[in-house]
Amino acid sequence: MACSPLASPPAADTTIPGEVASQIVRERLSAVVVTRRNELGSWVNQRFSMENAPKDADGGSAAPITEDGYFLTADHVLARASGRNVFIIYGNGGRITTSKARIVWRSYHDDLAILHIPVKTTYFYKWTPPHQWLSPGRGIIHGGMATGFKSSPGRLRSALPPENSFTGNRSFKIDIPLQPGDSGGPVVDAFGNLVGINSAVEFLVPLETAIFIDSEGNRPNTKKIAGIIQKDRNNNYRN
Repeated sequence: MACSPLASPPAADTTIPGEVASQIVRERLSAVVVTRRNELGSWVNQRFSMENAPKDADGGSAAPITEDGYFLTADHVLARASGRNVFIIYGNGGRITTSKARIVWRSYHDDLAILHIPVKTTYFYKWTPPHQWLSPGRGIIHGGMATGFKSSPGRLRSALPPENSFTGNRSFKIDIPLQPGDSGGPVVDAFGNLVGINSAVEFLVPLETAIFIDSEGNRPNTKKIAGIIQKDRNNNYRN
């Protein structure tokens, strides 16, 4: 029987994420690019050369969460999406795929959004079991585009109780510093399962000297997200 959300969290699984988890993240590495350009294929084919990069580009990172093209990202990554094109650059197991994305759902309050591309996304994340505790101290890595493969593994700093039908979005903290571009990227445990999505970084600034405190992420109600996606599938049936 699942633990009561009001109970104390059990001891954390402190397994340090290793090569298996890192490989899972590499295969699913995904970026969001917001631009007035109508295509990004030529830029991608030129290995993302700075010379040919979109000069008006905004964006961040994303996490594929189904095998049929649905991605989760941070809502603020799409802050300037109005009147512009949204693209996802998807790792696809090492065979990079680029596609225009459709915004399915956004929540400013939760800083989360769902995007869809008309592409099979064989490499996607499975959630950590929603009926289980995620305790402080659990080993994690993240897959943000800016620092995901530069930072060392870290730890979950706050507890995430088991999910139930009344559970809304839950924010959590990790001890890995984030940078612009990491927003919307996945936070992943040692087994390659998705904990949540990068959102922000918190610093203390005494006497103009920034001291890192922790970074923040969001974990939605996974059943709610699955329901939004299923409704979108029903309304936009694709072969």
